[in-house]
Amino acid sequence: MTVLTPERAASAAPARPGAPARDRRGRGRAGLVLAAPFAILLTATVLVPIGYALYLSLFTDRLSGLGFSGPTPAFVALGNYVDVLTDSAFHASLGNVALFVLVHIPIMLGLALLLALLVDSAVVRLKRVWSLAVFLPYAVPTVITGLIWAYLYSPGSGLTALLPFDPLGKTGILPSIVTIATWQWVGYNMIIFYTALQAVPRDVLEAARADGAGGFRTAWSVKVPMIRPTAFVALVFTVIGSLQLFTEPLVLRGFTGSVTSTWSPSLYVYEAAFIANDYGRAAAASVLLALVSALLSALVMRLSARRSR
Repeated sequence: MTVLTPERAASAAPARPGAPARDRRGRGRAGLVLAAPFAILLTATVLVPIGYALYLSLFTDRLSGLGFSGPTPAFVALGNYVDVLTDSAFHASLGNVALFVLVHIPIMLGLALLLALLVDSAVVRLKRVWSLAVFLPYAVPTVITGLIWAYLYSPGSGLTALLPFDPLGKTGILPSIVTIATWQWVGYNMIIFYTALQAVPRDVLEAARADGAGGFRTAWSVKVPMIRPTAFVALVFTVIGSLQLFTEPLVLRGFTGSVTSTWSPSLYVYEAAFIANDYGRAAAASVLLALVSALLSALVMRLSARRSR
């Protein structure tokens, strides 16, 4: 007598018509339910604000009649974009932030990578203490950081006597802002690099040492190439964050006249929206700044993909 096991019974049972289609529909509905919270948050916090900014950038407020009825929105199409692109103040703000990016990013990321390699090596002891000490400036709010450095840059402090330039002058304000941003963000990126270094296979490092590679050679030829994708990701986020430079110059603006109300593109947007009440021009400048950020990010990712190949 043949014993009918559950496996044989399942294989002998006839397939239900339409069962695979129902299973696919069930999985599709489950996927939609799981993705719904993210889709709602993305729509509410990203897509809707972007759409509203695009809408505002197409309008401007104009006085109608004798002006007794107040300003009314007027459709200007791309007029706000033309005004921003032809504004010398906006050009100057882009130039300032471009110089900031060229100086800040190599120094900050290079220092973060160097510290991460030192902490990952066998030279440094008390690694957790050093990691916490370098990371602590990131935990301080940016406004408080700016105020601390602003007082250090003031003429009454001893720091100014050690510098060959005025940190709040026209030529010294850019290095001062770079110093503030580097001091705050180097620890954050060091932790990212250090985490990536911890994922490097130990057998690869042992093979390099067996081949006679020293500590410097192992770090430069083995560790750094293996964390290159992480470095490119950090570079992308640093570029995006640098283009949005706002708090540091805003705080220093109260201590020096070298920082104007339109020193950076973000300050330009702030001045247009909350001081001049020109929301159309502010929205147009924001959209243009977002486009520049997207283009630079795409360029960095393209370079990253090319180097990976």
